[in-house]
Amino acid sequence: MQEELLLTPGPTPVARRTYQAMSQGIFGHRTSRFKEMSAGIQKKLQPLFGTDNPVAVLTSSGTSALESAMVNLVDDGDTVVLIVSGVFGGKFADIAGRYDLNVHVYAVTWGEAADPKSFGEYLNGLDNVTAVFTQACETSTSVLHPLSELADVVHNYNEETLFIVDAVSALGGADMNMTRDNIDCIVSGSQKALMLPPGLAFVAVNDRALNKVHSLGNRRYYLDLRMYFKSLEVDYTPQTPAVTLYQGLDDVLNMIHEETIEEVFARHKKMQNMLRRGIEALELELFVKEDAASPTVTAVTSTPEEIAHIKNTLEKDYHISVAGGQKDLAGKIIRIGHMGFMFPKDMLAILSALEDILSKLRNKNYYGKALTAAQESLYDKA
Repeated sequence: MQEELLLTPGPTPVARRTYQAMSQGIFGHRTSRFKEMSAGIQKKLQPLFGTDNPVAVLTSSGTSALESAMVNLVDDGDTVVLIVSGVFGGKFADIAGRYDLNVHVYAVTWGEAADPKSFGEYLNGLDNVTAVFTQACETSTSVLHPLSELADVVHNYNEETLFIVDAVSALGGADMNMTRDNIDCIVSGSQKALMLPPGLAFVAVNDRALNKVHSLGNRRYYLDLRMYFKSLEVDYTPQTPAVTLYQGLDDVLNMIHEETIEEVFARHKKMQNMLRRGIEALELELFVKEDAASPTVTAVTSTPEEIAHIKNTLEKDYHISVAGGQKDLAGKIIRIGHMGFMFPKDMLAILSALEDILSKLRNKNYYGKALTAAQESLYDKA
């Protein structure tokens, strides 16, 4: 029986060595063993975020990291702007709507990246904006936003306005760096490019954002970042952590640094380019233009009938799992993940399956076309 090839944009495959690391056996989280592991994790985690500051690790889902940024970095009555270009931008806006905030939504057409110039014009029409929230990668559409340019817009508006980025489906796959890109806060989760099962969330803040964390009152408990950063001073956690996931995190960070962060980013770009060139050779339509495409997920569109057939047949006959569209894009796209513990060979596997599916469905010979295009991209022979 074939193993499933998991090519969804989360959760993503977990390496066998990481499963082994997580099965070493549970141990106490108030021990020197845990303290040493926590300290080592911080040393390896900070370069991935591009910060010298400690990174809060929460035992919870990625959504908790989004809400943590909201409750720790803005106060009641503050004016905030949400860049919304898909389902997950909408989730950030939904979280903001649950609090006593003055919320403005900058809507971006689904499938397009935020335009810094247009956003700057919008932002300059508002007064006293405390924070701007965006996705790095809008997973529901496969768009990657221009973070550095957007950060410049935000800080040119007001250097004290915080730029907060949801990087759940980007961190560890897309080339981003808090310091270089002038991002005040990055939040992420464990189950995507970080190659772990769901269950850990991450919040990194720069000094400007950290000052804001300490300036707010006592209106949160489990998500109070002050407790996490205080505990990290002695390499512990304020609450009981998921020790086995910490063991897995320690291993995946070792994997990333063994490969090197630069090569990890390069591998993700290779997979992105392979897949896009192969999809084009199959006469399918890419949902996002080249300059806005994410290196971690690709959305493909066709007729609703073809989309349904492709998704179902991949799962039934080839044991390849991809994701469908959400909300406005339900039934209109499939989303193929290429992040974390995925490699060029996995792109060849799905493209080979798509060649067969479309050759039979359209009664047209696609055999070898997508694979040739992908390999030419991989080996720079186009």
